[in-house]
Amino acid sequence: MATNDKPGHSDARRDFLRKSLTLIPVVSLAGSGVGSQVLAATPAPVPAPPRESGEVADYHPTFFTQEEWAFLQAAVAHLIPSDERGPGAVEAGVPEFIDRQMNTTYGSGGLWYMQGPFHPDAPAELGYQLKLSPQEIYRLGILETDAYCRKTYGKPFVALSNEQQEQVLHALDDNKASFDALPAGTFFSMLWSNTKEGFFCDPIHGGNKHLVGWKLINFPGARADFMDWVERDERYAFPPVSINGARS
Repeated sequence: MATNDKPGHSDARRDFLRKSLTLIPVVSLAGSGVGSQVLAATPAPVPAPPRESGEVADYHPTFFTQEEWAFLQAAVAHLIPSDERGPGAVEAGVPEFIDRQMNTTYGSGGLWYMQGPFHPDAPAELGYQLKLSPQEIYRLGILETDAYCRKTYGKPFVALSNEQQEQVLHALDDNKASFDALPAGTFFSMLWSNTKEGFFCDPIHGGNKHLVGWKLINFPGARADFMDWVERDERYAFPPVSINGARS
């Protein structure tokens, strides 16, 4: 990471997201090791700016329990916090995006090959090797994370300080937290991958509310034609547009 991306730099997290998505396709960012770079770039979150509407607060989860929902909001708020440059993951609707995804074919594992044999110790380049669906990864991962937090700090994740939450997320990403049901790193990888997806998805999927993710990276969205700007060495001058035509 560059020098100005070290912990404590107020723009570190957003600069990491912006630079990563400028250079690398979004689907390529979920690999191992990215989480460590992002956590290393975490500034202390600042109070969130006022929300433009009550739509985030008004959403009620249909998959996650209230305890799981509280964990999810705390975790994604730490991964992409609000700061002076804009809303974070919670304000962007990332928890809603993840909850809605759990009720799709993706959440139940219907898009994955879920037949054995399973080889959990196989090299990462061979792909996913567990028999757990995303729904099960979240349910077990949150349960195991809270158990780890209680054993280590005497409190669940949501009750920990910002510094302690940081340490827990590092332990998950580095597979240093001891889980019984699944590798801690597998849970963190899915959480981080889905957080990015929710922050940069089209708003019709529940995340990227008010197009905050697209504004961050100056992505035009679903505009019919912007090819005349591709070769210009200048910032795209128009705001992004969602699939259904909504604009911020």
